[in-house]
Amino acid sequence: MAVRLVPRMLRRVLRSSIRSCSSGAPVTQPRPGEPSQSAAEELSRRRLFLREHPAPFSAFLTDGFGRRHSYLRISLTEKCNLRCQYCMPEEGVPLTPKADLLTTEEILTLARLFVKEGVDKIRLTGGEPLIRPDVVDIVAQLHQLEGLRTIGVTTNGINLARLLPQLQKAGLNAINISLDTLVPAKFEFIVRRKGFHKVMEGIHKAIELGYRPVKVNCVVMRGLNEDELLDFVALTEGLPLDVRFIEYMPFDGNKWNFKKMVSYKEMLDTIRQQWPELEKLPKEESSTAKGFKIPGFQGHVSFITSMSEHFCGTCNRLRITADGNLKVCLFGNSEVSLRDHLRAEASEEELLSIIGAAVGRKKRQHAGMFNISQMKNRPMILIELFLRLPDSPPAIPSISSGDPFCVQGLRHGMSVSNQVATLRTGCRVPQPPPLAQQWLGSGSPQRHYSSHPDSDTNPKCLSPGSRAPATHSGHLPTSDELTHVDTEGRAAMVDVGGKPDTERVAVASAVVLLGPVAFKLVQENQLKKGDALVVAQLAGIQAAKVTSQLIPLCHHVALSHVQVRLELDSTRHAVLIQASCRAQGPTGVEMEALTSAAVAALTLYDMCKAVSRDIVLGEIKLISKTGGQRGDFHRS
Repeated sequence: MAVRLVPRMLRRVLRSSIRSCSSGAPVTQPRPGEPSQSAAEELSRRRLFLREHPAPFSAFLTDGFGRRHSYLRISLTEKCNLRCQYCMPEEGVPLTPKADLLTTEEILTLARLFVKEGVDKIRLTGGEPLIRPDVVDIVAQLHQLEGLRTIGVTTNGINLARLLPQLQKAGLNAINISLDTLVPAKFEFIVRRKGFHKVMEGIHKAIELGYRPVKVNCVVMRGLNEDELLDFVALTEGLPLDVRFIEYMPFDGNKWNFKKMVSYKEMLDTIRQQWPELEKLPKEESSTAKGFKIPGFQGHVSFITSMSEHFCGTCNRLRITADGNLKVCLFGNSEVSLRDHLRAEASEEELLSIIGAAVGRKKRQHAGMFNISQMKNRPMILIELFLRLPDSPPAIPSISSGDPFCVQGLRHGMSVSNQVATLRTGCRVPQPPPLAQQWLGSGSPQRHYSSHPDSDTNPKCLSPGSRAPATHSGHLPTSDELTHVDTEGRAAMVDVGGKPDTERVAVASAVVLLGPVAFKLVQENQLKKGDALVVAQLAGIQAAKVTSQLIPLCHHVALSHVQVRLELDSTRHAVLIQASCRAQGPTGVEMEALTSAAVAALTLYDMCKAVSRDIVLGEIKLISKTGGQRGDFHRS
């Protein structure tokens, strides 16, 4: 916990000094009659101080392999004014409704959160980010974030010459321009639009305004533009460019074919035949590019070798799509919606828990070029493009042995040795949940999600064999009258004003029979919508908190704890759900537990319905309840 608290404690201590600015950098008081420093100078000094006194890096942005994610790419829009062949289908892509896209305030809220946790570089992407009307204002507001060193943009260059002076003044300090050919007619063929001369104008405007280097991204495709390699390299002789040759990558709709890909080594050999003196440059930390320079040339060239020689081991990048989904890997199809949690008024701690869990599940490396080409993923244009109670524990999986239905393994991820503190009132989670993988004899990983860290100490995991009849402990009087109906047969809420406050606990369960196809996708977390188990768990927690809004005659209960556990039953191709609720009050919480289990089951159906409609929801029942005048109930 100390690791997470240090940055904020440091900032509070530094801010408490009268003779310091908000970042803690010393402030020199002007002598009488001297003008005070400008706001720009003060901001510059604050940033210098933060660079020289870095806070400990966020555990939420550190994955199970020790990779620190300090670089965030934010897609401002799905729209684009070009139709590049490798980026999107010729017919375009279905656009997300505007209401489902991140607003400017939501973008800035997420940016502030990530920068506070250690992100020091943000790149704005799209679609085409420069067609967003408020892009200059977004850059200006990002520029005010303390600790953010670099604000970059990746653009097709069509609007660059017109907007760059404003963007530079707002704080933009890095530019990547996409250009795949130096032949105007071929440009129109590749991007299916005119505009070559506007792109070239944008490149020269960037050089004129002092950007060094100006990065030019060139996707190399066999049979299309590999014959222009030497022409692009020649540009670096007289211009301060970093021409970055990118291996052709597979995304939905770009008809990727291995034969179209020109590997880094093949490109390098071609260039060396012309310039044998080509020198390799030192590689920057976490850089995706392999840099080379020809002696005497102003610029240099780089290679992005995503396919032939991946750089996953040093990856420090996260992506937020225009519709608010967090992608931890460009080539992965797992996403989690930050937008939905923002709009559900999730707290900063809750958002960090969600982000930390996603980062923690990041795999060691992507699946490789041939497997990636078979995976379902967004078109490139759309890529670059747990809610809980305040005092409830977060979702923390664990490992146990014995009963196969208690195996709590997850996908590839963090070591079990990573420990997570139970979240209690006033405490923060110091790092993302640990993830582990338990392989059974079938060779398939069992997945288990729990919103409680001490699963092994709870009642036994659900099992298909648990069909024993209900038992009662203590006196449990029955009634032959419905309590929610008055003497005239009208609906009425029970008056609980005279009942004593006691601790009430209830546990309910549900089973979702997915079928083999949907079950496998859930087990391997390959659903297009995202992680079904996490989303169902969050839905169950949220449902428990709003039960009185869903069930008309239920009393509002101030829950002190909600726990939702989901386990995979490979023998039935099912997900077993158990929901537990606790409160101190005059009325029971069995409806909250039942609602939680039922909504978690409905959410699983919603997540999987595109794959199969032959999904059965059943066995929704109360497992136990304790507290209250009627005694305890147990279905053992």
